[in-house]
Amino acid sequence: MNNSTAERHAQIFKALMHPVRLQILDLLRNDEQCVCHLEAQLGQRQAYVSQQLAVLRKAGLISDRRDGLNSYYRITQPEVLTMLDTARAIVGGDEAPETSLAVDCPCPRCSPALEQDTYPLRLLSIEEIPC
Repeated sequence: MNNSTAERHAQIFKALMHPVRLQILDLLRNDEQCVCHLEAQLGQRQAYVSQQLAVLRKAGLISDRRDGLNSYYRITQPEVLTMLDTARAIVGGDEAPETSLAVDCPCPRCSPALEQDTYPLRLLSIEEIPC
């Protein structure tokens, strides 16, 4: 293994050396998730979750996309899930990977009925502007 390959491997392992980052990857196992959903699942503040997401993104393990006011994250290297499953088998994890838990998440995907109440601002057409 050459030096640049070893350095890339080390970056991935460094990114995996945090319990919350491992939990985030587990939550992203089946589908992309918005930041507010991850916050609710993890019981952590948005700034802290975003910090952990940045480390995973820098390592190339996840990517994000914006949809209006929401950011959604997904795994870009599904092989990392095999690593998580192997670690769970080695440690003798007492639980199966979490796939979806009921959470109180205000995003449009989790609470479509709240979308208008949550994001009431919109541009008015010229016909809607009162004289």
